[in-house]
Amino acid sequence: MDKVRIGIPRSIHYYYYGELWKYFFEQLGCEVIISPKTNYEIMENGIRLANDEMCLSMKNLIGHIFYLQGKCDFIMVPRIDNYGIQNQTCTNFLAIYDIASNLFSTPILNYNVDVAHHQTEEKGMIQIGEQLGFSKKQATQAYHEAKTHAWQHKDRQIQKNIERLKSNQQKVLMIGHPYNLYDETIGKPIASFLKKLGVEVIYSDLFYPNITNRMSKQLSQELYWKFNKENIGVIPLVQDQVDGILFLSTFPCGPDSLVNELVMRKIHLPYLNLILDDMDGMAGFETRLESFVDIIQERKQKNV
Repeated sequence: MDKVRIGIPRSIHYYYYGELWKYFFEQLGCEVIISPKTNYEIMENGIRLANDEMCLSMKNLIGHIFYLQGKCDFIMVPRIDNYGIQNQTCTNFLAIYDIASNLFSTPILNYNVDVAHHQTEEKGMIQIGEQLGFSKKQATQAYHEAKTHAWQHKDRQIQKNIERLKSNQQKVLMIGHPYNLYDETIGKPIASFLKKLGVEVIYSDLFYPNITNRMSKQLSQELYWKFNKENIGVIPLVQDQVDGILFLSTFPCGPDSLVNELVMRKIHLPYLNLILDDMDGMAGFETRLESFVDIIQERKQKNV
């Protein structure tokens, strides 16, 4: 009997849940197909199929889903609303399942996360296992093993990121969502260019979220977007250990535009705000990044 083929788009959700999903489906004996790193063709297809008002990250996700068409039996696209009343997600996390279901013919595997109404990731993943023909016991065991694996993987990444804070190089905290920070056409070129300039890049998503979520209250008591809280909560945690802050987002992200503007008014470190859209190339950003690093170096020399 042929294995069930599960497609995972290498965008948005992948950078939060990819390790969990991959291990879960492999434990159940499924074949996992992950779309490749973002390239020009994937991004262009996403831009072509998406609504003009969607952020670049959402267009990117649609391009990855399009790539998986015809290559798998199901594509994994959850509907994630919240992790509690004070930990909401962007509306894109809620809407993408319905958008994908209407745009594409390949069946979409979906589960709901709405903790405020008792719909959890665990329940959803177990239901998916049962939907694929496995017993509840098999699905439950696979989920718990996958959860442990995913956390151990994340913990290793966090420890490496924290270790980089000890570097003697100039250190820049790069604040952004992981689907932007690590995408080949969005954040990767920026991080690579900073490293060429001799800068150690510290990533905002690679700290313990229970700590950063709580520390975000030092900058705002009212925020309720989970991932934005975790990003900005890194600032009070490491502000004495970094030389500058780079905010990275994609146009027109609503939560980022509001939260980043709020935070930039309250910090005392040099910062650079980069917002990428469909038309951006790296040339203009390189000049801004070079100037940013020059400012950091000059400020540090004055303080020596």
